[in-house]
Amino acid sequence: MLTDHPDAKAFILHWGEMGTHWGVNRSVAQTHALLYLSAAPITAEDIVEGLGLARSNVSTALKELQSYGIVRRVHVEGDRRDHFVAETDLWELLLRISAERKRREIDPTIALLAELSERLARDDSAPKQLRERITRMHEFIGTLSTWYDQVRQLPKPTLITLMKLGGRIARFVAPKSTKPES
Repeated sequence: MLTDHPDAKAFILHWGEMGTHWGVNRSVAQTHALLYLSAAPITAEDIVEGLGLARSNVSTALKELQSYGIVRRVHVEGDRRDHFVAETDLWELLLRISAERKRREIDPTIALLAELSERLARDDSAPKQLRERITRMHEFIGTLSTWYDQVRQLPKPTLITLMKLGGRIARFVAPKSTKPES
């Protein structure tokens, strides 16, 4: 089994540990890691055996990973059991995870901030800094969300190029230096 290889085991354990830092349950992250490393679809029973997790934890993990769109159920001819595979295109993985995190975490925050901003705009008794800070936070997160939505629409090759450019992209948008010429 794949989990018998020490490097596979190290990756799976580390991915599980990192998952807890990213706000993801360790079992979910380890299940994802095993599926990502697997060359062929595997069953929930194989995951239970390979990771030493309870069947209920694996079932919950698979549902969570499927809700993110980074794991899918497949059928293997001649086998009535469900098998699972992970998305292996890392860019697609990044885009799906970021879209789901935005939907779950950012969108509700923007909705609440919009509601609070509207209410505070009409509330003359609210402290000035409360109104200003909530409004600024709403504008800031709204700007980030709009930027994300625009970038998300770019073709994958363009996204890859932008990522590889890194900070060098700033030279295309940074103001020209105002130093006097010598």
